[in-house]
Amino acid sequence: MKEVTKILESTTKVRFQDCDPFNHLNNAAYLNYFMNHREDELINNYEIDIYKMGRKEGKSWVVGSNQIAYLRPAFLMEDIVMQSQLLHYSPSKIFVEMRMYNKNKTELKSIMWSTFVHFNLLNQKTEIHSEAFMDLFESIKIPLKETTFEERIKVIKGQTVSI
Repeated sequence: MKEVTKILESTTKVRFQDCDPFNHLNNAAYLNYFMNHREDELINNYEIDIYKMGRKEGKSWVVGSNQIAYLRPAFLMEDIVMQSQLLHYSPSKIFVEMRMYNKNKTELKSIMWSTFVHFNLLNQKTEIHSEAFMDLFESIKIPLKETTFEERIKVIKGQTVSI
């Protein structure tokens, strides 16, 4: 059986149109960088295209909630490394942590927790995950000791190396 990647990773560059007048990545743009990373890596690693699912099956995931901490600025034209991992799941939700680092992964710039709800777009109701998804989730989840975002930030701030 093929080993499944649990921590998804990609590299991108901070672009001009996403920056504020101080050449920092705009706070709202962080969400787009995190979501673009996650969408691309779901396709690359698990062959899950949420848009194709929506068109063909009428099912996909919608954002239920986000919590984000801005720890250090990301700068114009800086190469950044994005990581994401599944922390928990339920029959109809997944809970993901996403992190943004400098290119050497020595400086954590931002962290976000997102809850995604599996959703039936046709009847506009929450959908139960298939057995195949539940099996995948079980094989890739990486639970944390921390149970709240605030606890996680305290732990991260106390660390001197990347996660």
